[in-house]
Amino acid sequence: MADRSPVTIAVLGAGSWGTALAILLSRNGAEVKLWSHLQAHVDELQRDGENRAFLSGYRFPPGLTPTADLAYALRDVDETLIAVPSHAFASVLKQSSAILSYGSTLSWATKGLQPGTGELLHELAERIESIGSTAVISGPSFATEVARGLPTALTVASRSSDHATRLATYLHSDNFRAYTSNDVIGLEVGGAAKNIMAIAAGIADGLGFGANTRAALITRGLAEITRLGLALGGAPETFMGLGGLGDLVLTCTDDQSRNRRMGLALARGLSIEQAMQEIGQEVEGVPTTLEIHRKAQALGVNMPITEQTYRVLYQGLSPKEGVQALLGRSRKQETG
Repeated sequence: MADRSPVTIAVLGAGSWGTALAILLSRNGAEVKLWSHLQAHVDELQRDGENRAFLSGYRFPPGLTPTADLAYALRDVDETLIAVPSHAFASVLKQSSAILSYGSTLSWATKGLQPGTGELLHELAERIESIGSTAVISGPSFATEVARGLPTALTVASRSSDHATRLATYLHSDNFRAYTSNDVIGLEVGGAAKNIMAIAAGIADGLGFGANTRAALITRGLAEITRLGLALGGAPETFMGLGGLGDLVLTCTDDQSRNRRMGLALARGLSIEQAMQEIGQEVEGVPTTLEIHRKAQALGVNMPITEQTYRVLYQGLSPKEGVQALLGRSRKQETG
């Protein structure tokens, strides 16, 4: 970003993903204010010059400033990027909108739905009249690899092409490619629902069902994510792109995925609570399974992998019984 005027970006959420994005943006030349709601965490970030709790080993560039003061974080910014877990999104959105000047742009890298209502996150943002254009960032991108500077590509979706292009420009670098889209719904659905499939893939792998089963789960998982996305108004091509197939393959096949690790832990006989403690960070697929299951039932969308994952997580079905129920379904044509 050396050829552009410096921009100031607030990144709200100092977990692994928010920190990785803050580091990327700062390396690209932006002045970045990384906000955490915990002063004790900010004290550690300032003292250590890195996020040892969630992304250890990656030093902050000089232009990255940690803060627990939300008003300071949002003062005179060109872009606000929310990267908190889905359960905290509505609260951070509300707090931020009360501080930001009227018409400010807002974006998020949160993957999930609003707990309790199942709303997509853009639906929450659209209800706030003071917010200007919005954008969502999603795609196959582990935080550690972004922080390492490994080649990565993702998608920025907004109904404002100018906003999508501007945000993609902030993110773009020699090792980071940001594509643009206008399909906010499709990108949000893909980013949320793929976490369910990762739990299922982890369960299947943990039970020793092998590569054939994993490939089948990914393929059929994509089919049911697409069915739901189309029912909600998403575009079919989104689900074959980075925010659909790309993110799905990544999170189902690599143990950096917390959702896949949740499935592996359940297959070992751990409870959800034990698995959460072992993983040590948010596992978005657990609450997302509940919300997507409800949404699919309300819309009449057939989502068998989601159904069995829901039964394992919320109805006491054993992981082995869940996989066997999927494999034992009646024959049908592959399409649909």
